[in-house]
Amino acid sequence: MNYKDSGVDIEAGNAFVERLKEKLPFIGGFGGMFSMPSGYEKPVLVSGTDGVGTKINISRIANDYTTIGIDLVAMCVNDIITCGAKPLYFLDYISVKKLDDRLDEIMFGVMKGCQMAGIELIGGETAEHGRFSADIDLAGFCTGIVEENEIIDGKLIKEGDKIIGIESSGLHSNGYSLINDMLWRHKITYKDGYIGKGTPELLNPTNIYVKLVKDLLDEFPILGMAHITGGGIPENLPRCIPNGLKAHVDYNSWSFPELFRKIMLAGEIPEEEMKKVFNMGIGYCLVVPEEVVTDIQLRIYGHGYKSWTIGEIVV
Repeated sequence: MNYKDSGVDIEAGNAFVERLKEKLPFIGGFGGMFSMPSGYEKPVLVSGTDGVGTKINISRIANDYTTIGIDLVAMCVNDIITCGAKPLYFLDYISVKKLDDRLDEIMFGVMKGCQMAGIELIGGETAEHGRFSADIDLAGFCTGIVEENEIIDGKLIKEGDKIIGIESSGLHSNGYSLINDMLWRHKITYKDGYIGKGTPELLNPTNIYVKLVKDLLDEFPILGMAHITGGGIPENLPRCIPNGLKAHVDYNSWSFPELFRKIMLAGEIPEEEMKKVFNMGIGYCLVVPEEVVTDIQLRIYGHGYKSWTIGEIVV
């Protein structure tokens, strides 16, 4: 017997690393290195990790893995920027049953996502597990930095502050266990709706809000931020609001994208359940003083995103 007979091809793994080195010459060591940025008096490092969940199954059905790496980066960096941190670098972990061309497509997306976020990919791990693996899974890890006295923790939020919702690019990377169940039951197909050059709407990658949020932080008082992921607005927005206050959200203040309506009707899903599972068209939320709402929304529009005043802070 040998390792290849058991399902692990060392030569294929080495070839994959060599292909990566053509684009990332520093890849291949035992640890990724990154120099601490200068100019911080009391720097605080902020780390996050996430995956893409069962959205990977949509890639398998469509035989298209070119965008899922963007989702991987987005789900991590969008989390850590909510406290005001600037993302610095990213690492990935990929578990596969067998090394094949899908890895190149995934890494293309990871590198594109890092470019979009303005961060470096400093390392990762690809593990071939042979017949003992359930095909393929992804995880990402990122670290950012913020000045201690500039951490956004919601403590300045007060009654009457406004909530701005910034548009999502679709489902992002949440709620796909329900989507996959609907696909299995033939309630929907993965081809229901297309974005851009024939990309199925269910594969549209998650928006990366890093550059937008950095611009807003440089110019405006941002009191709280929330990345709207699993659990939707009801579970994620309260995470940035201090005890004693609540978020009142008016779900009539924006129109739900057609994709969400298709899902709701096809699955006969109650609207309240939809709100708890999906982002419903809002990928990121800001809590800001009322007097800067208009200027912030104009700046968001300048970055190519739609936004709405979707609610306010109440006692």
